[in-house]
Amino acid sequence: MTPGPTPGPHAVTLPAQLPPPGLPGLDPGWSRLVEVPRPDRDGTSPAGPGAVDTWHLLDNAADVAGPVRGTLLCVHGNPTWSYLWRDLLRAGAAAGWRVVAVDQLGMGFSARTGRVHRLADRIADLGALTDTLGLTGAVVTVGHDWGGPVSLGWAVAHPELLAGVVLTNTAVYQPLDARTPAPLRLAMAPGVLGASTVTTPAFLETTLAIAHPPLARDVREAFRAPYRSAERRVAVGDFVADIPVDAAHPSRPALEDLAASVRRLRVPTLLLWGPRDPVFVERFLADLLDRLPHADVHRFEGAGHLLPEDADVASAVVAWLNDRLDERLDDRPAGPLDERPDDRSTGDPAGRAADGAAVGEPRDGTRDGTRDGDRDGHQAAPAYRPLWRVLEERAGDGGVALVEMAPAGRGPRSISWSLLARRVDELARGLHASGVRPGDRVSLLVPPGADLTATMYACLRLGAVVVVADAGLGLPGLSRAVRGARPDVVVGIPRALAAARALGWSSRRVLAGHLPPAARAALGVECDLVELAARGRAARATDPDPLPTPGPDDDAAILFTSGSTGPAKGVAYTHARMSAMARAVGAAYDLGPRSGLVAAFAPFALLGPAIGATCVSPDMDVTSPRTLTATALADAVAAIDAGVVFASPAALTSVVADAGSLDDTGRAALTGVRVFLSAGAPVPPELLEAAGRLMPNAEPHTPYGMTEVLPVTDISLAGIRAAGEGEGVCVGLPVAGARLAISALDDDGAATGPPAGTPGVTGEVLVSAPHVMERYDRLWLTHRAARRDAGWHRTGDVGHLDAEGRLWVEGRLAHVLTTPAGVLTPVGVERRVERLEGVGRAAAVGVGPRGVQQLVVVVETVPAARRPALADLELTERVRAAVDVPVAAVLVVDVLPTDVRHNSKVERTRLARWAERALTGGRIGRP
Repeated sequence: MTPGPTPGPHAVTLPAQLPPPGLPGLDPGWSRLVEVPRPDRDGTSPAGPGAVDTWHLLDNAADVAGPVRGTLLCVHGNPTWSYLWRDLLRAGAAAGWRVVAVDQLGMGFSARTGRVHRLADRIADLGALTDTLGLTGAVVTVGHDWGGPVSLGWAVAHPELLAGVVLTNTAVYQPLDARTPAPLRLAMAPGVLGASTVTTPAFLETTLAIAHPPLARDVREAFRAPYRSAERRVAVGDFVADIPVDAAHPSRPALEDLAASVRRLRVPTLLLWGPRDPVFVERFLADLLDRLPHADVHRFEGAGHLLPEDADVASAVVAWLNDRLDERLDDRPAGPLDERPDDRSTGDPAGRAADGAAVGEPRDGTRDGTRDGDRDGHQAAPAYRPLWRVLEERAGDGGVALVEMAPAGRGPRSISWSLLARRVDELARGLHASGVRPGDRVSLLVPPGADLTATMYACLRLGAVVVVADAGLGLPGLSRAVRGARPDVVVGIPRALAAARALGWSSRRVLAGHLPPAARAALGVECDLVELAARGRAARATDPDPLPTPGPDDDAAILFTSGSTGPAKGVAYTHARMSAMARAVGAAYDLGPRSGLVAAFAPFALLGPAIGATCVSPDMDVTSPRTLTATALADAVAAIDAGVVFASPAALTSVVADAGSLDDTGRAALTGVRVFLSAGAPVPPELLEAAGRLMPNAEPHTPYGMTEVLPVTDISLAGIRAAGEGEGVCVGLPVAGARLAISALDDDGAATGPPAGTPGVTGEVLVSAPHVMERYDRLWLTHRAARRDAGWHRTGDVGHLDAEGRLWVEGRLAHVLTTPAGVLTPVGVERRVERLEGVGRAAAVGVGPRGVQQLVVVVETVPAARRPALADLELTERVRAAVDVPVAAVLVVDVLPTDVRHNSKVERTRLARWAERALTGGRIGRP
C-alpha cells in the first residue's frame, strides 16, 4: 500500500502568522515572516511571476554579539515546529552562531499552501528559502525526525556553503524489506491515517506523550499552538503519507538518491540519539553510521524521540562546534573532512603543572618516581606486541594454557597451549568464512572458560571488535549495553541468545553450547562454536593464506563499565592499548609464562593468555562475586599450582567467611599462593589481613584502576600499614608507565585546578598511561568530559597525593558534599565511622541543596538492624564524636545498597535520595 495524499481539505490555504505571545522559552524577537519565490516542482526556477510562499522562522541574528562564526540551519520534523530549537537559538547566540530555525511549509506558523509537499519538494523549498535569506559563509545543518532527510537534502545540494551536519533521531533510508516501526505502521493504516493525523490531534498528542521526562503543561501547549484545527494539521498527515515504505511510492526515488549522496559527505558530523525512541530505532542509527562513518556520536541514555526536549542538545551542539569547527570556517571553502589529528586519543604525553614542571617530577628536575610509575626515568614505550602473539609462539607447546573447573564433581579440564592456539585459528577463519570482517562487532555473552577465551582471541586475531558486557549488569543494563554497541554477531549461551532474540540485539547468533534442533531454530541460531571451528578448518584447507592482520590503532574491544556510577558505558580499546594493559598487569605482579593465575574476575582471566600465564576461574557464578567459596578458591589454586589470585572485595569477603569449610588439602593448596590481589572497590586492611591468614605465604596487594585504565596504582598490605591513617584510602604508587596528577576542587566541588602533583591538595584524580582507553564508544560528550589537557584522563574519583607520591582516594567527584563549612569528601568520614564497635560499613551522603548540604551518615550495624531507622542516641553520639565535621543525622540499615557487578561499591547517590526522603517525613523503607 502506497499512501497517497491525506484525506482532508488540501485546497484550503491559510496565511503564515506569528506565534502567540507568552510561549515559554520563545523570544518573540526571533520570529520572522519571509516571502519566498515558489520553485517549480523540479526546483530550478520560480513557478511564475508573483508566486510566493510565506515562511515563518526563528532567527537569533540580532542576539549574536561580535563576529558571526556561521549559521545553524535547523529543520524540525513531524509534528513539531521551530519551537523545538528554542534552546539552541539562545545557546547559539551566546557562542557566536546565528541560528535559523524554520517552520516547514504547511507546518508550524508557515503558510498552508493547499499543496502536497513531498520530500523532493521540501528540499527544493528549503533551498529557495536560504537563497532568499542570502546565507553565506559556514552553514551547519541541524535536523530532527523527518527534518533530517530534508536538512541532508539541502546539505548535499549546497557543498559550497556546508561546514557541518548535526542529526538527532532521524533516518535517511528505509530498506524495502524492513518492517516499518509500529507507531508509524498504525498511523499509516487504511482508514486511520486521516483520522489520526488530521481530523483529530491523536498523532500530535502521541508524539508529545513520549517525551522523557514528560513535557511541562505550558510546553505541550506551545507545541499544540500551530495545530489547533484540522485545516492547520493537513501537512501533519501529508508528512506521514510521504514516508516511502515501498518501491512504488513517489518519494522513493528521492530517498534513494539522497541516501546514496549522503555517503559522499565529508564534513564534520554529529549524531545525537535518544535510545528510547519507538520510531527511529537503533537500526536507523546503524545505517547513518554506515553512511557517515566519520561521525561523532552521543547516545543520551533514558532519552527518546523528542531528543531536544529530553536532553540538553543545545549545549552538546555548541560544545561540538567549539571542538570540531574553528572560527575561520566562514573564510574557508567547503571541502572534505578535516585531516587534523583525531583528538579522541588519550595518549601518554607528559602533562604540565601550573609552574611548567612535568607532573610527577620534583621541582629540581630530578626524578624519584613518586608520582610516575616509570621508576627508571623516561623510557620509550615497548614495541607493540599483539595480544594473540603468545598463542602463535606457543602453538607447539603442550603445556597448560587454561583450566576449566567443571561443576558437579566432573573434575577440572585442561586446555593446552597448542589446542588453544589451534582453536583460535579455526574460529577466526570460521568467522571470516561466515562473513565477519575486520571492524565488525561481536558480542560475547559466554561465561569465563575455554569457549570465551578462544572466541575472544579469535575475534582479536581476525580484527573483529569484541563487545564484553557483564551479565552482572542485570537484564535491563545488559540490554542497554549490547544494543548501544550494536553488534553484528552475538555469541552466547542459550539463555543469552534467548534474550538476544527477544530484545533484538542482533540478527546473527552463534551458540556456545548445545541445543536440540528445534530450540536452535526457535532462537535463530546460525551455527554453534563447534560448527564454526569446522568451517574454519575447511577454509584453511582451501585457502591456507594468513588472515588479515589488524593494526595497533584499530579497535580491538568495547568493554562495558560496571554501571555503578550511572548507566554502563562502553569503553573502546585499540589493539595497542589492550596490549599495553596486558603488559602493565604482567609487569606489576611478575606474571609470565611460568605463572599460574586464579581469576575470580573475568578481565584478568582473559588477559592471562596474552601474558603467557596459565589461568583458571573458580567454580562460581561470575555475576555474583559472593558465591565464591573458600573450597572453590582452593580447588582452583590446586588445579594449576597457582601463585597469583585475584578476587573482588565481595568475593574475598565470602571466602574469608567460608574459611571454616576448608579441609587440610584446601588449606595446604592456599599456602602456595605468593600474591593475592583484590580490587573493584576500596579494600579494608582488615579484609586483606583476614585473607592473608588463609594464604599465609602470599603478599596481599590491592591495585587501583577502572575499566578505562587498569591498573593505575598498586599497594601491598605492608604499604598500607606504612602509610598509616589518612584522609581516604591509600592505593599506592603508580604502576610502570602510569602518571598521576590532581585537579584541585573549587568551592563548588568542581575540579577546575590545572593538573598538578602538589602533595596534600584534594581534587579529581587524573591519569595518563599507554593503557588508557581510546575513547568512550558512541558517547562523544562523555569522552569529551573525560579528556583533560594534554592526554590526561579524568577518572571521576577524588583524592590527593602525599609527600611520597602515594595516591589516596577520597570518593567519587559526584559524591563530594558542599556544606556551609566547605567541600567534604566522603571516604575519610566513612573510614572513621567504620572503626567504631558495632558498625560494619558506612556511607557519608549529602542532603539538601548544594552549598548548604548537611552530612548524613548511613551505617550497617553489627548485628544487622531489623529495619531501616534513625540510629539510637548512643550510636549517633559515637558517630558524631568520631567525625570531625557536623553530622546532621545517623541512619541505620541492615545492608547498604551496592552496585550489581562488584557487590562492593556503595551506591551513595541512591542512598542520598533515600536519606532525604526519610528525613523529610517520607516513609523509611529500605534504600
